[in-house]
Parts: sequence; structure tokens; C-alpha cells
Amino acid sequence: MRILIIEDEEKTAAFLSKGLKENGFSVNAAKNGVDGLNALEFGNYDLVILDVMLPLLDGWSVLAALRSKDIQTRVLLLTARDEVDDRVKGLELGADDYLVKPFAFSELLARIRTLLRRGAVVEQQILKCADLEIDTVKHRVTRSGKRIDLTPKELQLLALMARRQGEVLSRTVIAEQVWDMNFDSDTNVVDVAIRRLRNKVDDPFEVKLIRTVRGVGYVFEWNE
Repeated sequence: MRILIIEDEEKTAAFLSKGLKENGFSVNAAKNGVDGLNALEFGNYDLVILDVMLPLLDGWSVLAALRSKDIQTRVLLLTARDEVDDRVKGLELGADDYLVKPFAFSELLARIRTLLRRGAVVEQQILKCADLEIDTVKHRVTRSGKRIDLTPKELQLLALMARRQGEVLSRTVIAEQVWDMNFDSDTNVVDVAIRRLRNKVDDPFEVKLIRTVRGVGYVFEWNE
């Protein structure tokens, strides 16, 4: 999971970055609202930790700009203010959660994990990858114009990989996102599901979309 921290206090940003990296997250940071907004527009982040009081462009403006551009990255606001009006303003602008400084890192981590488990606020309904098309609303999958019948879990797994194409997904991430379970190394549910999905989506076609990254997990990608 990739997290962007937009925070102008260097000590706070360094503290958050260190703690999140220690807990397995990929972390980048920006020191002002302009750089942060640019990073979100051109980067693929799962969540942004956004301070309200920022130089050049404040957190409210960053959040409003994100949502106006239909960028649905989950947003956790950080602020020194504890006024009800401020919390309401953040939520109305499209924030997913709100945390007042000072805070315990354990609480921040718990809130981040909760937000990431929820999935994206608005997910793309039709996904197109190479000659594969996934309609998540109609539960319809086609490749090269041919209908592919998938079980609900297979469709959920395929949509997860398609949305995060090019990103290596560990078995733990897949298990959490698709089965809402903590991965047990003695359980091969993910490998079995991938094998069945390949039988339907990859094996009948020349171009393969699902690749194994040995010792890490699986990635959805293809050569143009």
C-alpha cells in the first residue's frame, strides 16, 4: 500500500514516515500543498495523510481540488484544530477521516488500516486491460469479445488485480482484500484461486496477463 504524507513540520513527517515504513507501507512525503497535489495527480496512492495548515496551498484547498478532479484517493486529515465546524468542513469536502493533533501513532495506524480495508470511495465500474474488459456492475467479463464466466470471488480477484495493474500484490494483500481474512501461510486459498482464474482468463489466449513474482506474489501486466 502506498501512502503520501503532506506535512510541513519536518519532525512530524519524519516520525510518520518512519513508523509507517516499519509497518510495511511504501511512503512518500511532500512539504507543501502544491507539491502534494501534484504528487497525487500523477502518482498512484492508496491513501494521503493531509495536514490542514500547509504553506502555498492549505489542506482544505488540496482536498477540494482532489475531489473536483475526481481523484478518489482516501484522505485522512491531520489538524491541530478540534472545532466541530472544521471536522464537518473536512468531511463535506470529501475527507474519509479526521484526526486531531496531538495523537497516538497507534490510533493513526488503526484508522489507516480501517480506511484501506474499506476500498476506494468510488471505483471504476468498467475496467479495460489489453483485450480484457470487466464490467463490475453487470458482473460480465469478456476477452477478445468472448464471454468468460467467473464466480463472484474470481471476479473480485480479477478486478482487484486489474485496478492495480503493474503492482505486485502479495498473498496477504489479496487475502485481506478479497476474502477479508488474515493470510495463513499454511493456507493456499490464494494460489488455488489464481490458478483457477488463469485457467479461464489466460490459458485460452496467447497473451498472458497474470504473472507470478516468485517469493512475493502476483502482478497483472502484459507487453503491449
